[in-house]
Amino acid sequence: MLDEKILNILRNRPDDYVSGEELCKLADISRAAIWKHIEKLRDEGYKIEAAPHLGYRLVGTPDSLIPGEIRWRLNTKILGKEVITYKKIDSTNSLAYSLAEKGVKEGVVILAEEQTKGRGRLGRQWSSPPKTGIYLSCILRPKIVPSGIPKITLLAAVAVAKSVRELSGLWAVIKWPNDILINGKKVCGILTEMKAEQDTVNFVILGIGVNVNTPLKVIPKGASSIKEEMARSGSLADISRIELTRRILENLEEYYILLKNRGFGPIMDIWKSFSAMLGSRIKVILQNKTFEGLAQDIDDDGSLIVRRDSGILEKVSSGDIVMIR
Repeated sequence: MLDEKILNILRNRPDDYVSGEELCKLADISRAAIWKHIEKLRDEGYKIEAAPHLGYRLVGTPDSLIPGEIRWRLNTKILGKEVITYKKIDSTNSLAYSLAEKGVKEGVVILAEEQTKGRGRLGRQWSSPPKTGIYLSCILRPKIVPSGIPKITLLAAVAVAKSVRELSGLWAVIKWPNDILINGKKVCGILTEMKAEQDTVNFVILGIGVNVNTPLKVIPKGASSIKEEMARSGSLADISRIELTRRILENLEEYYILLKNRGFGPIMDIWKSFSAMLGSRIKVILQNKTFEGLAQDIDDDGSLIVRRDSGILEKVSSGDIVMIR
């Protein structure tokens, strides 16, 4: 793509002007075409200076989920080599599922600036206001049995929590199985869906929704965003959604490959170090019963092990968790 080619030339010379003549040679297009593409990039939100006798210089990048921006310096081999973005969509997971059924390869990433029917666990809605969050779905084709899919959710939670810590400095932690919390408030949810036969997984759709710069007035009660939690510590700056998306994809791929090569054990250990709830008293809400106990551990398939007050250990593979203390 010529737009991306021109951008990459300018990105590689951040402190210098690149003459129109040099741009023509490097991009292999005419002077008139260069101007046309520069104007198109400006319309997309890029700030490009033009100085007589000097040329062009990239001085600002929009915080929009543009495929070329996501791929720029993205250090992955599988995830994000193809990125598809939408200004508005009903659900990135729904589209990713449809594409996966048509045979789209592993690693394709679907992103949206806004979702009208974003989904969470247990049929809940995921609030997806425009241009403030990350709404992302990855197509994965792991060689794993259906009962092993919770491992994908847990490794994704580790990847997101680590990415948030790296970029914001905030102490992001994990609430089993799929929530990322900062200061006890939810900033991210993960939804894993699959198509499988009895012993074979055809594909997995890993959906990740992150409240990045989302204002509290449009966030459900009890939730928050990374920016709002940073403001509590005195920082009013926006978080780069592009950079956070890159970090999530890079960390996600690292743990995905670790799962393939070394199994779930190393990821389980990392998950425990990120956990917000192990050792805490919790309430478990299942479809047919509710009980309290101590969140003691997770097992080899990603289920939560709860020690009830009677001393009995109960394995929980689904349901809602409420942290009591």
